[in-house]
Amino acid sequence: MKRVHKPRSTAIAGYVADGGYESWKKVLSGAASGEWTPAKLTDMVKASGLRGRGGAGFPCGMKWTFVPPKEKRGGKPVYLLCNADESEPGTFKDRVIIERDPHQLLEGILLASFALDVRHAYVYIRGEMVKGAEVLNEAVREARASGLLGTNVLGSGLDFEVTIHRGAGAYICGEETALIESLEGKRGHPRIKPPFPAVVGVWGCPTVVNNVETLACVKHVVDRGAEWFKSYGRNDRNTGPKLYCVSGHVERPGVYEAPIGIPFRELLELAGGVRGGRKLKAVIPGGSSAPMLTAEEILDVPMDFDGVAAAKSMFGSAAIIVMDETADIPKAVANIAKFYAHESCGQCTPCREGTPWLKKILDRIVAGAGKKEDLDLLLQLSNQMGNGMTICVFADAAIAPVLSAVPRFREEFEAYVARSASPGYALAAPSDVTPKVAERVAEGMHS
Repeated sequence: MKRVHKPRSTAIAGYVADGGYESWKKVLSGAASGEWTPAKLTDMVKASGLRGRGGAGFPCGMKWTFVPPKEKRGGKPVYLLCNADESEPGTFKDRVIIERDPHQLLEGILLASFALDVRHAYVYIRGEMVKGAEVLNEAVREARASGLLGTNVLGSGLDFEVTIHRGAGAYICGEETALIESLEGKRGHPRIKPPFPAVVGVWGCPTVVNNVETLACVKHVVDRGAEWFKSYGRNDRNTGPKLYCVSGHVERPGVYEAPIGIPFRELLELAGGVRGGRKLKAVIPGGSSAPMLTAEEILDVPMDFDGVAAAKSMFGSAAIIVMDETADIPKAVANIAKFYAHESCGQCTPCREGTPWLKKILDRIVAGAGKKEDLDLLLQLSNQMGNGMTICVFADAAIAPVLSAVPRFREEFEAYVARSASPGYALAAPSDVTPKVAERVAEGMHS
């Protein structure tokens, strides 16, 4: 992120002056002599230990090796899709790269394209990121005018194209196969896997989907080498610098770059600590789909894939939502449930029917009309929605806040229910979700 605050950081002139596109030129010039090959670049990324920065944390170089060799593709081209559909509540790191240093991303895309034998890459950007799409389109135009992409790039005899495609704002299209469906002009529904995109992806061709931050990291791996990249991080499984989105009740919310694995306590200090000197109450460490942790559970956790997993949550996109002692946990969970009920694609019954029911129960509780049995009903319903009941993990994302918050902060939920016992809190609220309804989720039945 060292360039993002520079004047005119989006212009190619400034990027080139700072050493930009040198790795791209180096790789293309070395390709003619055999010094640089797709296999060499892939091995370098594998050696760096770079893991996907979009949420799953799968090793990037290994993912690239899943693409079948040329002789087994039946003449089909390989496509690279950059997933810029950043829609997870609490996540805003990719937007910074896109809007303030687009050529860094573009160079990473070109280097990955070389490694994968890709001749046409696509950036699928969230529909609401109007400015980001404009900035990326201008970056592509500048790179083409400079001969860095297009036909016979830098006299290498190789052609490389990059197309910016705006989505329509559906959260589900951040899932890689739903993204592929959307790019093909279809409704954004996740696909059943296998086959996996590396074998059968967009337009039936081998496809690799990488996150914005992941591809930006590729540029730095090639710039400085695998060992330099590995020098950042807690261990060989968690390497490189990482962008952290810190929001909520902190003094200085924003995007922070730090070695992956930085303890949460230190990251909180970078963000100025909890606002107003209040006590830390809870943290969502990886975006809204990550299980909530208490202050005691999170303070000394290394903020990387394995550290957060060991704490029984998910690192995800490193979107850290901080809540102080004034936070109303039931209302926070109800707000998250509202988001997932709205964004479910509707393809799978447990998710399509279950997410609105979760919302109804939580709305009933925070409206002051909850019942004592509602808390166990929330847990019962959640357990019958996730754990492999659906094509993708959307349902698991929707239930994570409930399954983590209700046991940890049950007394707050019970306090709302206790208030509802008073005539003064007998407010109108949905009452059509019953234990019988929860049972129907697993059976694939409607209410």
